[in-house]
Formats: sequence, structure tokens, C-alpha cells
Amino acid sequence: MSAIRLLIVDDHPLVVDGLSSRLSSCDDIDVVGVAENGEEAIEKTDELKPDVVLMDINMPIMNGIDAAEIFNEKYKHVKVLILSMHDDKEYVTNALRSGAKGYILKTVSSEEMINAVRSVFNGGIYYSPAVSEILLSKDTDENEILTSREQTVISLVAKGLSSKKIASQLDISVRTVETHRRNVNKKLNISSTSALVRYAIEHGLGGD
Repeated sequence: MSAIRLLIVDDHPLVVDGLSSRLSSCDDIDVVGVAENGEEAIEKTDELKPDVVLMDINMPIMNGIDAAEIFNEKYKHVKVLILSMHDDKEYVTNALRSGAKGYILKTVSSEEMINAVRSVFNGGIYYSPAVSEILLSKDTDENEILTSREQTVISLVAKGLSSKKIASQLDISVRTVETHRRNVNKKLNISSTSALVRYAIEHGLGGD
């Protein structure tokens, strides 16, 4: 199996050097490049072809949230994993709305960071324990952890549309629709279509 191609994006050279050194020591991770901001990361993607982008939020020129949104639209095969010092609700929910597949704090151990990279590469969604607590807190609206496209997809599911019809209506592939549905199921811990429909209706995302 080929190694995970990883692009590291952070505007602090010492942070980048430390991350590159630690992650490069893993046999299954290949650090293919680094970038200082979101714009540079996007520019380098066609050349470097990363599988996972490990990206900070606060950076000059283009921040990690804006960059993640572009990756989610333009490079759907690339998984964005946010690595940030911020653990407040606004940063976390904005990152997840952007389409990022995970959010870990810079205080995590190197082992957890490696596990997070592997997890999102394999199609999972990974949060640091502290981030999970934020998402599970009583004052957090579950809709906030869904991207706008995910909310649109489940609202159409609740209206009874098949994945094929949803794909046609949104001008995306059936595979992309199914990916959105799987991501919603993981985020909300839902395992059936009926449960998904019930959630959509209860949270104002249902049919007419």
C-alpha cells in the first residue's frame, strides 16, 4: 500500500519543521510539501497531489477555513485536517462547516496527530477529545457541525429523493451524494435512513 501523501500548511517555520520531522518518521506517511498559507496550499495541490492536508487556521493571505472550503469544492478527494490552537466553539463549527474532515488541537501528542492523519485518510472524521466535548455540549446545535451541502442533501433525503435524483438536482455525482450521507451519519451517529429523515424533520431540514 502506498504511503499517505501529506501537505503541511502553517505560517510558523518551527511548527512546520517539527511536524515534518515527526510525521516523516512514519513509514506510511510521506510529507510531500509544505505551504505558508491556504492560497499557496491550493496552488501546490495540482503538483504535489496530497491525500491529506494538515492545516492551521490563522494564516496570512488565506486562512485555513477559507482554504478548506475551496478544497471541499475543487479537490473533493483531498482530506483537510485542521490543526489549531483554538478550542472555542466558533472556530470548531466554522472548520467543520467548511468541509474539514477533522479538527485536532496543537496540544495533542504526536501519536494522536498521526492517528488523526490516518483516520481522515481512510475516510473517517477525527476530533480531539476536547473538540468532541465542544460538539457534544448541550448548547451546541447539531446542525452547526454539518456543512451547508450536507444539510441540503439530508433535506432532500427527507423529501424522499433517491441518491440518484439528489445527484441530478445538485449536479454532482451519486458517489458524492453517498459520501455526504456517510459523513452526516458519522457526525450525528446515525445508522439508518429513517433515523436520518427523523433528524432532518426534527431540526427543520425536512420536507414541505
